[in-house]
Amino acid sequence: MTHTEIEITAELVRDLLRDQHPDLAGLPLELGARGWDNQLWRLGDDLAVRLPWATQSADALLRKEHEWLPALAPRLPLPVPVPQHLSEPSERFPRPWIVTTWVPGTPADRAPATRAEEAADTLAAFLTALHRPAPDGAPTGRDRGGPLADHAEPFARGLASATERGLLPDSDAVRAVWEDAVAAPEWAGPPVWLHGDLHPANVLTEDGTFCGVIDFGDLCAGDPACDLAAAWILLPDGAAERFHAAYRPAPDPATLRRARGWAVLKALACIFIGDAGVHGRPGGKPTWGPPAQASLRRLTATLHRPGTEAVT
Repeated sequence: MTHTEIEITAELVRDLLRDQHPDLAGLPLELGARGWDNQLWRLGDDLAVRLPWATQSADALLRKEHEWLPALAPRLPLPVPVPQHLSEPSERFPRPWIVTTWVPGTPADRAPATRAEEAADTLAAFLTALHRPAPDGAPTGRDRGGPLADHAEPFARGLASATERGLLPDSDAVRAVWEDAVAAPEWAGPPVWLHGDLHPANVLTEDGTFCGVIDFGDLCAGDPACDLAAAWILLPDGAAERFHAAYRPAPDPATLRRARGWAVLKALACIFIGDAGVHGRPGGKPTWGPPAQASLRRLTATLHRPGTEAVT
């Protein structure tokens, strides 16, 4: 993470609003979250301000959301943050920022889904609606939605590091899930729209099920397996099979094998971020670790179950 040299405060955000959106400057303002790329400030009851602060790539991600998300949002069955205004860099803040709609709910890393059947159906309906063929010119993922084999070296380094630090109870089982996923045939269909970053902090819950999806900075076109990994990342134990039955078109075995590989990649990344949070290191988020460990447990538990395929 590379934090911006400018400290983002409520006073700064309000000054920016006065400069570019004076009709919004008088609304109540409070910090919502400090994310990986952006800070989120709630503005009144229905809006939010997102400002890049921790990565150089955040500017392009915000512009991408502003360009593509308003057209996608109306067809999605869960609320998503719809950009309302793109604000250009200025002397006061030399980076672009956006005003979006506010999506209520609690991030799933703090309040996991507990109503398994409803959560599975809700997630399946959302991804069925999102995963439509993307048009020519749709963005490609910075490291999402392509062949899993492209991630072989980062996976090997991550697995070795996690094993050395005692973060994995069964590294051999994790490796076996990965190797099976990489051996699966690649996606042969058209590139479909992907969220690209469906980890628990980017999905909101209420009353035990999902109520919103946020942070579309990694929106891209590619292999649906990248998003289908969410079945093991977000759902309670035993809910993946119901999710697969509800998702359309029904995923083929090769796609589910690749999805398991994407889930392993996501879980490993979140385990490192969670461990950094536990030890107070920069960029760490302690709430990310437990859901990631649960994901790996679900993925590896089915690996050698008698009479059960690896994709369940």
